[in-house]
Amino acid sequence: MKLIIDAMSGDNAPEAIVSGCVMAAREFGHEYILVGKEHTIRTLLKKEKAGDLPITVQPASDVIDMHDDPAMAVRRKKDASMSVALRLLRDGAGDALISAGNTGALLSGATLVVKRIKGIRRAALPPVMPCRGGHVMLIDAGANAECTPEYLLQFAYMGSFYMQKVMGVASPRVGLVNNGAEDTKGDTLRRETYDLLKQADAEGRIRFVGNVEGSDVPMGACDVAVSDGFTGNVMLKTVEGVATFLMGELKSAFLTNARTKLAYLLVKPAMRRLKSLLSTSEVGGAPFLGICKPVFKAHGSSDARAIRSAVKQAVSFVEADVVGEITRNIDHMTL
Repeated sequence: MKLIIDAMSGDNAPEAIVSGCVMAAREFGHEYILVGKEHTIRTLLKKEKAGDLPITVQPASDVIDMHDDPAMAVRRKKDASMSVALRLLRDGAGDALISAGNTGALLSGATLVVKRIKGIRRAALPPVMPCRGGHVMLIDAGANAECTPEYLLQFAYMGSFYMQKVMGVASPRVGLVNNGAEDTKGDTLRRETYDLLKQADAEGRIRFVGNVEGSDVPMGACDVAVSDGFTGNVMLKTVEGVATFLMGELKSAFLTNARTKLAYLLVKPAMRRLKSLLSTSEVGGAPFLGICKPVFKAHGSSDARAIRSAVKQAVSFVEADVVGEITRNIDHMTL
């Protein structure tokens, strides 16, 4: 398998990206194409003593940063690392692409250059978050602020395929994020989507468990939480913020005095596990579901370990043939 990695995008690029690629190559094998400023990347590879690893460099002289217009960046900056990486993926030079760059630009580029699966109306950004008893996918988490019932129906299908094929959930439970559990709750979008998901469940195509409130999702009420991108993004950032706040408060509480510091020593292993559960370095990134080839968005602040984790996810995604599964079922996903 060959992975294309945008080496110049992200807060910690290119050092963390190159280091993460080297880490992945040593741990997982496979081949890698690092895209970006050639001299800089080769200098970093030499520093990492990576001369024996299956890593090649594809030159790209420019960079798309967080301030560039997402809709125009890939078109205007033809020789940016992200733009070159997208074209390489489109042309079959690799099996998947990973970038920690501008989310909007990566989504626009994936849609315009790589293209959506025929029949998919919109690609979705679906992070997988920890919850009670396992993990839950939130789809969409920011790619589509305005949605139609058909978009949400397709998100439900794509999320189910991912959780089944990649995360190993035999029969993923699909919940519709709403302001109440009753089937009459929500606005027109939510009510119409509810009917479509209920019909898909009756046909045995997905396992719909009804409406779920925001507080239900972290408690493990479903495996796939379906939402429009605006609501999903607010929910995702709220969860991230609350998690950061609570971890900070716990740390402060344990540092209050000698007695609490002693107590911390007793629970330190459990605290490390909790921190690992919430760490973006362990999560890695999320795919744009609906694109005809695997495009993974790593967190903008990704360190080397996060890039390594993103590679692991991308490999699992390719091996599970999620794109193929969506393509084979497209007739059930369109109205």
